[in-house]
Amino acid sequence: MQGVILEFAACCRANAMRVSTAEVLDCLSQLDLMSDWDETIFHTVLCTNFSKSRREQAEFERLYRLFFKEMKTGLMPPAQPAEASDRQDLSETRQEREGLDRVMAQALADDQHGDIDADLAAFMSGNPRLFIQRVRGIHDQESVATQAVKSNLGQLTGRLEIMLAVDRMRKKVARFAGGPDDRVHGAAMAPARLSALAGQRLDRAMAFLNEDPRPDNAGLKTGGDKERFFAGVGDIPFSNLTRDEMARVTEITDRWVKKLKEISTLRFAAARKGRVDIRKTIRRSGRYLGVPVEIVRRNRPPRKGKIVTLCDISGSVWSTARFMLGILYALQSCFARVNSFVFIDRPINMTRVFDAHDVNTAVKKILKDPRINTSARTDYGLTFQTFRDEYLGHLDKKTTLIVMGDGRSNYLNPREPVLELLRERCRRLVWLNPEQERFWGTGDSEMPRYRNYCNEARACGNLNQLIDFIQELIL
Repeated sequence: MQGVILEFAACCRANAMRVSTAEVLDCLSQLDLMSDWDETIFHTVLCTNFSKSRREQAEFERLYRLFFKEMKTGLMPPAQPAEASDRQDLSETRQEREGLDRVMAQALADDQHGDIDADLAAFMSGNPRLFIQRVRGIHDQESVATQAVKSNLGQLTGRLEIMLAVDRMRKKVARFAGGPDDRVHGAAMAPARLSALAGQRLDRAMAFLNEDPRPDNAGLKTGGDKERFFAGVGDIPFSNLTRDEMARVTEITDRWVKKLKEISTLRFAAARKGRVDIRKTIRRSGRYLGVPVEIVRRNRPPRKGKIVTLCDISGSVWSTARFMLGILYALQSCFARVNSFVFIDRPINMTRVFDAHDVNTAVKKILKDPRINTSARTDYGLTFQTFRDEYLGHLDKKTTLIVMGDGRSNYLNPREPVLELLRERCRRLVWLNPEQERFWGTGDSEMPRYRNYCNEARACGNLNQLIDFIQELIL
């Protein structure tokens, strides 16, 4: 039992799951309490100790199914005593496994092979850790692309190399299966049976490679158009506004900002609305012979949060981002701090520009900033990676990270695991997309991937949707 758990924990770590030594020890001590073998209890104990949250449960189930169900390499903990026929089937399975191990050894010793072939051979022999680690490395690949040439070929090349290794292994198995040395305990293995067993293992390897590991994001919050604040101009996309409509929208947002400021000021300045102050309540009860007639509450207004915005300024996205930035900086007194970053292919900190100038002047300066390469192709993956490397210190558990963009990354590496790290560092991650939800996932849109790593993802392309979001953010 102990060896099984240690091997499974190693596979979980190879798949970037955080499993500590203490959790493995807790798991072993809890499994020792089982009087009889029960797979339901076994699965529950492992899931409780190895998966930290609901988001990791889907990945845990994927590994559990591969390790204990699909591999069937004798690593499953011993069940109740089996009948004679079951023991015979188990003996035959052991013979097949040993025959397959012999074929793998002959295949690897026959000619030159790479690390991928060795990892694949270990997978077929019942040790999937190295293969899992290699596949995980493909999904988490963060090869730094140059400015001249940027593509998503890194992940595709990694997948292709494994597919070619699988094809080579199929040919090697067909060549060595049923050979003269292929005998286990004096009994020759049937070549067809041995080839079929190897084919099943290779099919499982291909299935594991082709699975798209996405976290369980059942708590994803969506929104937009819950309330139509303004008919007509409020439903027109920002990118389609005429000059007169733009002036009308600006007038509406100014009034709305003033209203939200008044509501927020009362909310943060409200006194005697906090938790009960036990010490002062008991002290005041002395007037009434120790009976706490008057309840005294702590005078603590709600804590202000911090905002970090990461705004795409390419194309029609900028028309929405400029309105959102304008409202956020007009409502800056409602937040402890607002930090703004803009990007096309990499993030640039524009917080000082907004602090030193009014919103309209800041917008003009941003568009003329020499650090922004307006001819570059939008690259969300490189933007997230650069933000993580250079500006991760701006995020903490009091920060709301707002990403404003359409998620269209020109078929470049999306690097969505980096977004998972950003989510873990901040209080919540909100994605505002100026495109309507029916267009997400079309063409080069990576929104179906990115939304799995957000706390909230909503369409925000017109005035009504923007006001709906800002109102929820403030109140």
